[in-house]
Amino acid sequence: MQGTTKGFLRDNLLGLSLTLIGVLCLALSGVTYFSHGELPRFAVAAGGSGLSGPDIDTLERLDRGYEEIARTVTPAVVNISTTSVVKVPQSPFSMDPFFRQFFGQIPGFNIPREQREHALGSGVIVSPDGYIVTNNHVIANATDIRVLLSDKRSFKAKLVGADKDTDVAVVKIDARDLPTAPFGDSANLRVGDTVMAFGNPFGLNFTVTRGTVSALGRTNINIEQFEDFIQTDAAINPGNSGGPLVNVRGQVVGINTAILSGGSGPGGEGSFMGVGFAIPSNMVQHVMDDLSKTGKVSRGYLGVHITGLNDAMARQFNAPDTSGALVDDVEKGGPADKAGVKAGDIIRTFNGQKVDSQGALIAMTTNTNPGTEATLGILREGKAMTIRVTLAERASNLPVQVRPGQAPSSGTLRGIAVQALTPDMHEQLGLSSEVHGVVITEIDPSSPAAGTLQPGMVIESINRHPVNSVADFNRFAAEAKGDTLLRINNQGNSIFVVIQPSESGGDNQ
Repeated sequence: MQGTTKGFLRDNLLGLSLTLIGVLCLALSGVTYFSHGELPRFAVAAGGSGLSGPDIDTLERLDRGYEEIARTVTPAVVNISTTSVVKVPQSPFSMDPFFRQFFGQIPGFNIPREQREHALGSGVIVSPDGYIVTNNHVIANATDIRVLLSDKRSFKAKLVGADKDTDVAVVKIDARDLPTAPFGDSANLRVGDTVMAFGNPFGLNFTVTRGTVSALGRTNINIEQFEDFIQTDAAINPGNSGGPLVNVRGQVVGINTAILSGGSGPGGEGSFMGVGFAIPSNMVQHVMDDLSKTGKVSRGYLGVHITGLNDAMARQFNAPDTSGALVDDVEKGGPADKAGVKAGDIIRTFNGQKVDSQGALIAMTTNTNPGTEATLGILREGKAMTIRVTLAERASNLPVQVRPGQAPSSGTLRGIAVQALTPDMHEQLGLSSEVHGVVITEIDPSSPAAGTLQPGMVIESINRHPVNSVADFNRFAAEAKGDTLLRINNQGNSIFVVIQPSESGGDNQ
């Protein structure tokens, strides 16, 4: 019976295949045949009236709106092609140790040769006199930049400036009275808003896709130094980089920059999987203005080391939720220190804007000009207060001081061996003389703190009690019976961590 069934399926599939081939041949010949007086149910007569009604009219009005956005914005979108020169080995065998043994001394054998590489990207015209915004990675290391307009005119472009920390670049072409796309306020975006992505994916010039804002304030993507991405499901693919992300008013609210990729596209590039990222327009405008005026970017600096909040941290600091940025440490003499910000403060708002995360605070600070007075909404020991601070200028080589909140473990402080912090240890660990505490020398693998704390870290306080000696540590550790708040100094940086107890112990999340 099984063999009969297989034969039946095979024979019927063969018959169906032959029937489909016959229908295809007839269709290609321009002749369609139907049985006597019948139309197949899947056939639609040409010229039919189609659907109608109020709902259909609403959909058509929506389509007309999207068409108007595309018609208005497309002239301001450009195709950017670049040429760069790279050095490659002269011979495919020149890197092989066997061939290098015999031919490595031959003159010219190992001399690299120059090879030209070409790349494509997108950009958007932001001023009638030819200023164009794109991604830094689109024009990085380019020896020649060419811009193709929607009217097919081509121009040689010059680089005005580029900022690799945000992946924003500005180029200029020698032209006048160009169509432009206006900037919108990315702070007004909301999850669920309709957006349209413009660009040249895979070299398919002036393509438009539509989607929604999937998320805002995406950080820790590890793409750029300063991250505050708009996430969208509007299709973005290789070649879209540098193109505009536009709202329903036709305003540029972001610059497309990256995708979460799986698989490979033509040429080995990753292809779109429904997760694309764009740089918010407010960040882009700040960088663009600085690059256009001075060729470099000036960023505000607060002078705090911050971390994110989890539920355990929020409970320890009497915070109503996990939004905001917890101040781990304050730079002595810095802007925040002068204004009265203290370690343990939670920065909840910046100039009236809600701070959802530590990444959001960094974006708000760095997008503000140095010398600006900023208003911070602070939560200190559960009490709300306002602090005004004048921002300094961030050093160009200063790394982002963000440390994601440590995953709390279960249990108490058992299994932690410490010793006094001596002057020699201060020097060995690179600590200032002002740092006080005890040094962790060993952690039992079954300790609740295993995986969170490490030997060499300095415990400065336990549940807000200063630890100045091993005796202090022993006393406060013995009293720690629930969620335990530690202030740890790790390589000169102070952070807060919470250790949570559990019966099993050592279950690090």
